[in-house]
Amino acid sequence: MRCLSLIAAALVAALLAFAACSNATQQANLNVPIAVVTTFSTLNSFVEAVGGNRVRVHNLVPVGASPEEYLPSPQDVAALADAQLLVENGAGIETWLQRTIQNAGNAKLRVVVLSQGLRHIDANPHLWMDPVLARAYTNKVREALASLDPAHGAEYVRNTDAYKRQLETLQRDIAREIATIPPRQRTMIVFHNAWQYYNDRFGIRTVGVIELSPGQEPNPKYIGDLVDLARKYNVRAVFAEPEYSPKLAQTLAKSAGIRTVTNLYDDSTGNDPRVRDYISMLRYDTGVIVRALR
Repeated sequence: MRCLSLIAAALVAALLAFAACSNATQQANLNVPIAVVTTFSTLNSFVEAVGGNRVRVHNLVPVGASPEEYLPSPQDVAALADAQLLVENGAGIETWLQRTIQNAGNAKLRVVVLSQGLRHIDANPHLWMDPVLARAYTNKVREALASLDPAHGAEYVRNTDAYKRQLETLQRDIAREIATIPPRQRTMIVFHNAWQYYNDRFGIRTVGVIELSPGQEPNPKYIGDLVDLARKYNVRAVFAEPEYSPKLAQTLAKSAGIRTVTNLYDDSTGNDPRVRDYISMLRYDTGVIVRALR
């Protein structure tokens, strides 16, 4: 009997120790940041704003590179293999992504497509350039993080609400700035059409686009047609981004006798502190546009 009592006592002690260890492990897991991978840097702001210190974000497309022409690396496959959540834009901008996901072989990876269910214009994937649609993006991030970490769901709601208020302020400030441009001068020719949603929101007309498909240069006749449009609609500048060669934009601008602006940001944030995140990027871009068109 004494032997049985000792065995029982040992079992109880072992069970208590196991329970304590299990609780400690669960508590530790609650405090481990969620491993999130974003496809390109502009999306990081939404994840970091909603997740705060409860997320660890890794970006695939390097800052300053285009997600439309990106070639994934073995390091990208490794990052996806270890991730819990992948945040992508969708709408055809990350044509390289599906094979990268397959190569990673991560059966537990949750994928959220931020543009899914939102209204697209002519299959244009750059929905985030409209702060109203950016608010919809943050809602999708919140839902994804809360599903992975329901214990902190209320915190994600608070963070989302706070960030959406910043986006509402951003929208009002941009509208106020654009209103200072004379209506006849609110026209743009752009290198690639990342500005459709921004321009539609704030009342700027996209007169023409130099590169209709990623990596495909237009022929001389098409450039000539854009020159005619620039003159017809009193376009004051041709706008491009740092990740693309300015050559075509400069050729068009010279032929039309207008300015070339090559420092707009959209698919990528920048290393410059003025464009370090989504909100600062759109504020900077708006200043560039207003100075060029006004």
